[in-house]
Amino acid sequence: MNRAARLLRGLVAGAGALALATVTGIGVTGVSSAETTAGETGPRQDDFLSAFAYSKYHPNAVPAGSNDFSCEPGNEHPNPVVLVHGTFENRYDNWAELSPELAERGYCVFSLNYGGGANSAIKGTGEITSSARELSGFVDRVLAATGAEKVDIVGHSQGGMMPRYYIGNLGGASVVDSLVALVPSNHGTTLYGLSHLAGFLPEGQPPCASCTQQLAGSDFITELNSDGETVPGVDYTNIATRYDEVVTPYTSAFLAAGPNVTNLTLQDYCAVDLTEHIGISYNGTAQQLVFNALDPADAQRPGC
Repeated sequence: MNRAARLLRGLVAGAGALALATVTGIGVTGVSSAETTAGETGPRQDDFLSAFAYSKYHPNAVPAGSNDFSCEPGNEHPNPVVLVHGTFENRYDNWAELSPELAERGYCVFSLNYGGGANSAIKGTGEITSSARELSGFVDRVLAATGAEKVDIVGHSQGGMMPRYYIGNLGGASVVDSLVALVPSNHGTTLYGLSHLAGFLPEGQPPCASCTQQLAGSDFITELNSDGETVPGVDYTNIATRYDEVVTPYTSAFLAAGPNVTNLTLQDYCAVDLTEHIGISYNGTAQQLVFNALDPADAQRPGC
């Protein structure tokens, strides 16, 4: 079994805790995770596996550099950056490296947990429109605390796609300057991609509401893309990897071409890079592409 498969097995095993949480009254979507912003600051990590292992015992951990609500944005980076994790992930295991890196570069950085119980490390499992409302409330809090007019959003997987619902349907277009998405499920995933998760479950059933909503051709995905894929005034950058085993085909991460859309493939900058879906937020090439999207004036071509 390769590394990605072992990781996915661990993630799905962790999803079993959701069922236990429901039985014991915690629930999958009964707690608004976006309101649960308190938590100890976890150490910086260099890879997803280490961060995920830490978050299993510290489910409310905050990535270093994140959620200082006294942060005042400077002229160089006036937009706070809101980090949005993916399915089965959380704010810490997704962003334990990128968050402190952004803070060191002078950004006010914020991250939320959404779509899951407050005491579970497995989040992003709830119904996507409800998660988008959690994001909306969190962004409102960030703007109120910082005095900023707009935010930039950086998201992974569902966290790169779900903000589009917030932008297009919940008023986010007026307060989001750019959406930078790592391997987003913009057009859903095929059964092949979902099988990497569902294959570890009884009878191959997907374990969460957001999983079925992210299937290609689902009612949610169809509606999300039915009236145009972007909103004027918001810049969209989508970063994909050819070795994505969850969002399949990998090109489903891309949005229709337009003046405010940039679609990038990791291997166009590093042909030998074998990074897959889970590890991309810890990939140096991908991180440089994120920095470039947030600050085009200081963009640098990433290397391997």
